[in-house]
Amino acid sequence: MNALRSNLLGSRLRQLGWVVTLALCSALFVALTFKVNSVRSEVRLAERKIVSLQREKVLLETEFETRASQQQLAQWNAVDFGYQAPGADQYLEGERQLAALGEPRAINAPSPIRVARAEDDQREMKLPAMVSPLTGKPVQHPTDEQGLAEKLANGGDFLAEAHP
Repeated sequence: MNALRSNLLGSRLRQLGWVVTLALCSALFVALTFKVNSVRSEVRLAERKIVSLQREKVLLETEFETRASQQQLAQWNAVDFGYQAPGADQYLEGERQLAALGEPRAINAPSPIRVARAEDDQREMKLPAMVSPLTGKPVQHPTDEQGLAEKLANGGDFLAEAHP
């Protein structure tokens, strides 16, 4: 009986050892999972920071290039062009002030460019007679309602006068 008891006790100790080992492994696995997720989160934050810094770098490079070109333009303006910003006295109140700035034409000045334009009367334009592409005969357009009614009654053949 002692042997059976000791065998049973050893079996229970082994089972208890396996349960403790399994619990310890599970606890280590959970701790490792939390650690991995923590590191993964830090990596994502670092990547976002890198992307943000790269965008800021591009923005600063663009700003630097813009300011350098502004200095170059200012130097060219001072030496070559001599442009100045408009002053308040250069703005006009309306069309009358603009017209007052005009000067009469000089004696040898070329004549102004003129644009052709049609008269604005209500004359009816005369178009050439339409010819049917099928028969080669002129197309007759009914101008009054009675002629239109007759054409519709005859089959509505407006394009080709195919009646013999």
